[in-house]
Amino acid sequence: MTRRDLMHKWLIYTLGLVPIWLLDAYILPRFPLFGTTPILLPVAVVAVAVLEGAHAGAGFGMGVGLLWALAYPGGYGSRVFLLSLLGMASGALCQYVLSQSLAGCMLCAAGVVALLDLQQIFRLLLADLAHLPALLQVAVPEWLLTMLWTPIIYVLFRAIFRRVGGTKLA
Repeated sequence: MTRRDLMHKWLIYTLGLVPIWLLDAYILPRFPLFGTTPILLPVAVVAVAVLEGAHAGAGFGMGVGLLWALAYPGGYGSRVFLLSLLGMASGALCQYVLSQSLAGCMLCAAGVVALLDLQQIFRLLLADLAHLPALLQVAVPEWLLTMLWTPIIYVLFRAIFRRVGGTKLA
């Protein structure tokens, strides 16, 4: 695969991320269900990692983590590293243990979103900013709503993968 083909492939994946980002940042926060909104960017990382593998998942996770850290209020730099690791782990898990399918994506996305929610809960508990029952009242509906959006995100990136994924452009 030439460098031009690689650039074209990742440009298409980035363009596929734009509607997810617009939903995540601008549309869904205006219509919260159960007082929460889903987090869609980590699910996009998982979907690409499941389809493309560990190395691509780490790279895409780094890019999405950078977007998440810079474009969202209260963003912190560890999200770049964290999403890169989670993308690599999801890609490796689906490539070598699970299947590269919707079921594998659902399992990995459930784990990734749960880990991100637990990290947020521990951070807020450590700073003594909220109590555990209040945090769980937000985290559990957020996790459930995110899981409802996961198949839609997977289908979007699966369509992109069928067009330009793997070595199809070579």
